[in-house]
Amino acid sequence: MVFEGVGRPLRLLERPIPQPGPGQLLIRVHRCAVCRTDLHLLDGEVDVPEPPRILGHMIVGTVVSAGEGASSPAGDGRVGVPWLGWTDGTCEYCRSGRENLCPNAKFTGRDIDGGFAEHTVADARFCFPIPESYSDEQAAPLMCAGLIGYRALRMCGDASRVGFYGFGDSAHILAQVCRWQGRRVYAFTRAGDEETQQFARELGAAWAGASEEPAPEPLDAAIIFAPVGPLVPVALRALAPGGVVVCAGIHMSDIPAFPYDILWMERGVRSVANLTRLDGEEFLELAPRVPVKTKVTTYPLADTNDALADLRAGRFTGAAVIVVDA
Repeated sequence: MVFEGVGRPLRLLERPIPQPGPGQLLIRVHRCAVCRTDLHLLDGEVDVPEPPRILGHMIVGTVVSAGEGASSPAGDGRVGVPWLGWTDGTCEYCRSGRENLCPNAKFTGRDIDGGFAEHTVADARFCFPIPESYSDEQAAPLMCAGLIGYRALRMCGDASRVGFYGFGDSAHILAQVCRWQGRRVYAFTRAGDEETQQFARELGAAWAGASEEPAPEPLDAAIIFAPVGPLVPVALRALAPGGVVVCAGIHMSDIPAFPYDILWMERGVRSVANLTRLDGEEFLELAPRVPVKTKVTTYPLADTNDALADLRAGRFTGAAVIVVDA
């Protein structure tokens, strides 16, 4: 399913199977989950430098072959491919454990062809072994919704009362992690979305309501998953002194001006950029212990546009997963 330009639907095409270059793996894709970042790419809110491009960056598959100098981190088992697909390894950020900030980074499904296809190639350094306890479709959302969400949660420190603004694929994974860690989760959704609010409660949320409603108690941290800038001052007003608002998306609409008094008392706002391999290793070790269980709605590859439209309209809870090898 090929992206050919902003505002155009993905197009189903036959292409030759790609060949792995040095350091790369050729992967037979089994499943690829759908991410809101795919919508930002479709809409031109996040640039695709060199279309046409195959989108999709929550990939689970098996290695078919390896290029020169590459080896599978999972042997003959399954691998997962995340959003961060390549870094130079030499810049000051890579050398200081901050490869997510590499200025020359390349991203799966944006700079590198992704997983809405039967085969893809990926840098072996940025592939992860998939825990055996997970099916392909259960594992796929972990590769971005889980990994980026986990990085956002790490930025909350030891916060015991955590608000989630937007309760989609990432939040439904993190709610389970928070419950296991002994944190209290407060889920904020679109007004009137009682189905999602009930879903949040089923996953252990202590409270669920509309984003415009005040939190039932001051929050130590809030993670904003919805790409809605006006939620930043809303979340700041919900924080206890010393709390932090973490913006978890790659794109967000403009943040409106807000009075200094809702930032005062050492409250903070910060963003999350991409992920590191350490995030991936830590989260994929943690997920089976919780255990994290993902709720998925599946679509065949040819219906990827329908999955994206349903994500945009909020027609499902949890995550959408493209079934490639049916």
